[in-house]
Amino acid sequence: MSDDSLIEYPCDFPIKIMGVRSDDFARNMVDIVLRHAPDFLAERVEMRASSGGAYLSVTCTIRAVSREQLDKLYRELSAHPAVKVVL
Repeated sequence: MSDDSLIEYPCDFPIKIMGVRSDDFARNMVDIVLRHAPDFLAERVEMRASSGGAYLSVTCTIRAVSREQLDKLYRELSAHPAVKVVL
């Protein structure tokens, strides 16, 4: 596999997760992020509710160390039933 990435690792990398708003959505997303980026500081999470309040976006900026790390994180986040979009 060639590494044609435009990203130079390590770097700060924001991940925006959007999904159905619930009491535990943000906590569940942080738990997933921490499995892949154990040094992530949960107090740095940024959240914004949709205008109608049905959805929540959670932005976690991690210290990314490899493309493999990001790929695995995106796969696990995308597989969560409450998640609609991961950017």
